[in-house]
Amino acid sequence: MAEVTRVPLKPLSRGSLLMLILGILIGLAIAAAYAWATAPKGVDVEEVRAGTGEHPKADDVVFVRYTGKLKDGTVFDQSQDIPLPIPGVLPAGTPLPLANMVPGFRDAALQMQKGGKYKVEIPAALAYGEQGRMDPQTGQGVPPNSDLTFDIELVDFMPMAEVEQRFQRLQAMMAQQAPQGGEGAAPGGAPAPAPAPQAQPAPQPGAQ
Repeated sequence: MAEVTRVPLKPLSRGSLLMLILGILIGLAIAAAYAWATAPKGVDVEEVRAGTGEHPKADDVVFVRYTGKLKDGTVFDQSQDIPLPIPGVLPAGTPLPLANMVPGFRDAALQMQKGGKYKVEIPAALAYGEQGRMDPQTGQGVPPNSDLTFDIELVDFMPMAEVEQRFQRLQAMMAQQAPQGGEGAAPGGAPAPAPAPQAQPAPQPGAQ
């Protein structure tokens, strides 16, 4: 058999080897820096007032008071407490099912504690992204590619099943008192309670 011709490799000098290794390291550093710069930034949660206790879970309902602003300070949404005529059944604030919230809002809520106040900055990629969320009738809302800022107070939170049970108990109490204030009304003419929060394709602002 014919012997395969072997091409001898020229050995690298110590200086050349060092330069080769240095070039590889620089290339890896540049690649890592580019990947970090182009990766979606996460949610920034600043604690304004400390809360206590455990954190919400991803499928809980949070009761919050919040104000949502665009980058220029324009308020695009603000919560309103649900008018509950019978105290002690449901917490104050607006109930929001975390399973329906945009990723950034949900991620921020998972870091909160009951009674705490927070300033949250959500990048557009974790909010409404390229689509935005504009009201076609008013032309107002969240423009495409908008970073959002929320001032949030976490009043309370609980599992969805418990929220539904409490709404049912509230509705039963209202039904018993209806003859005193008229059908569907509470004593003193207070409005009937709002329905329990349900999973829906277009939840409240701050939601998907």
